[in-house]
Amino acid sequence: MAPPVLSVRNLRVEFPTRHGTLVAVDDISFDIAAGEVLGVVGESGAGKSMTGTAVIGLLEPPGRIARGEVILQGQRIDNLKQDEMRKVRGKRIGMIFQDPLTSLNPLYTVGQQLVETIRTHLPVGADEARIRAIQLLTEAGIQGAEQRIDSYPHEFSGGMRQRVVIALALAAEPELIIADEPTTALDVSIQAQIIQLIKKLCRERGTAVMLITHDMGVIAETADRVAVMYAGRIAEIGPVRDVVQRPQHPYTKGLMGSIPTLEATGDRLLQIKGSMPRLTAIPQGCAFNPRCTNVFDRCRKDRPEPFTSHGSQVACWLATQTIAKTNEEAGR
Repeated sequence: MAPPVLSVRNLRVEFPTRHGTLVAVDDISFDIAAGEVLGVVGESGAGKSMTGTAVIGLLEPPGRIARGEVILQGQRIDNLKQDEMRKVRGKRIGMIFQDPLTSLNPLYTVGQQLVETIRTHLPVGADEARIRAIQLLTEAGIQGAEQRIDSYPHEFSGGMRQRVVIALALAAEPELIIADEPTTALDVSIQAQIIQLIKKLCRERGTAVMLITHDMGVIAETADRVAVMYAGRIAEIGPVRDVVQRPQHPYTKGLMGSIPTLEATGDRLLQIKGSMPRLTAIPQGCAFNPRCTNVFDRCRKDRPEPFTSHGSQVACWLATQTIAKTNEEAGR
């Protein structure tokens, strides 16, 4: 098998404060292969965006990577100097953010911004860069790209601006794209179009994608695998069909149970009581234990480490007991 495009190993992100050190991302590991979409899902405060920010080296001080490694195509990038990391961003890692207006400069046409990005990272002249920019806009679904290339960002709708941002992210033929809530600010019908576009372009180009979202519907539609995060840790990670249809962690089950279905018969949706713990008050043991309906003594004392179960990685003592019981019964 080919090595993964992105490999994150034991990543820990800390924020030193006067009152102690806050841990925003706590010892997480995952891989993303070429052409694969890894969905990262969880409530606000789970550490999803912080993980993406750490990968691309945009942590705001005093935030820092305290431990772990971020490896891109065999090269460790978490320890690069700022000027070296700038060469990686844009060229080897493309970024798609939630609000396209924050990614586009309102003073320049979309063509000027695309051409500048292309010429910064690729050895091409102005004319060739413009031709390439028009091709990218066309691939991104901008009709009449030859004329629209000289338009300013405010002359595009929200969905069209996001298409421009996707074209920018792909401009230098990156190996990895990090998409942080790329559809949240868009209408539902436009969301589906953007999701299909990201899938299509990345499969055709073999680009790895880290898709960060709180929307399980987007994950189910887009991702090949999904990592469910809670309080800075990965609660469950595995193939999206397995995680959606047979969730093993109680938190994942709660997320799945809170999604309405077309087959619903009028029963109330499940609700996860309580809220995500603050970084200053993460409980001992399993961080989910105050909200878990299946909690027992060990959950409150010992933190579970991920283990393999039915093709997924699950960090849950209850799942561990279930597997042990199944194995015991199978051995009788």
